[in-house]
Amino acid sequence: MDAPPKISLDGLSKTFASRSGLVTALDNVSLNIAPGTFCVVVGPSGCGKTTLLRIVAGLEERTSGNFSIRRDDRSRPLNAMVFQGDSIFPWMNVWDNAAYGLKLRGVSAPQIREIVSHYLDRTGLRRFAEYYPHQLSGGMRQRVSIARAFANDPEVLFMDEPFSALDEQNKLLLQEELLRIWEEHKKTVIFITHSVDEAVTLGDKIVIMTASPGRIKAVVDVNLPRPRNILELRRDREFGELVFQIWGYLRTEVDAARAQVN
Repeated sequence: MDAPPKISLDGLSKTFASRSGLVTALDNVSLNIAPGTFCVVVGPSGCGKTTLLRIVAGLEERTSGNFSIRRDDRSRPLNAMVFQGDSIFPWMNVWDNAAYGLKLRGVSAPQIREIVSHYLDRTGLRRFAEYYPHQLSGGMRQRVSIARAFANDPEVLFMDEPFSALDEQNKLLLQEELLRIWEEHKKTVIFITHSVDEAVTLGDKIVIMTASPGRIKAVVDVNLPRPRNILELRRDREFGELVFQIWGYLRTEVDAARAQVN
């Protein structure tokens, strides 16, 4: 018997007031995400991807519809979020940023040392533990965000274009690190991106959104084996076919989004 969904969206809609009247950002979005699924959402700019994520993360109110996240362990946080820009505390060093959520939860000092050490090792930040954010590159600051999110051990992880501002080399390295860390516990993840390559590289399920108002156009399952080697994936015929298929869905939506702007 299949496990019940970890995340369920049912007719989720969001309308904003603007100077020109009401604007519908999301329209009747319904989706079930199974436990342990790495779900990637792609779509043109302005299609409501981030709005969807913020609603499910509890950072923004929906206008209509419902959503639920099934809670399995009340000793752990329900969710954590990694944002597109810098979201670590500039007045804290790397270690204290990574330990922040654990300290808030009252985790013992020995446990914090063990957990933070583990994730700083996993993200290659151990020797930078005493550094402050202004001493780090953009890629390293995003590593701190990832270490902090995983260290706090949430049931669900939300990621809003966390690598979009990085150069291609750093992006590939962080994708690789994210996959390696995710393989340990296989958390349920909703990951927002504009990159089709990134979606296929990371995801189990890819949700393709329409141009505004955001609706679900298609859902594509990614059956590429795990664990995944990012460079080897580029040589895989199925990888290329999936990228081609998803871009086929997206092309008309990107054109529609451009037409709305013009």
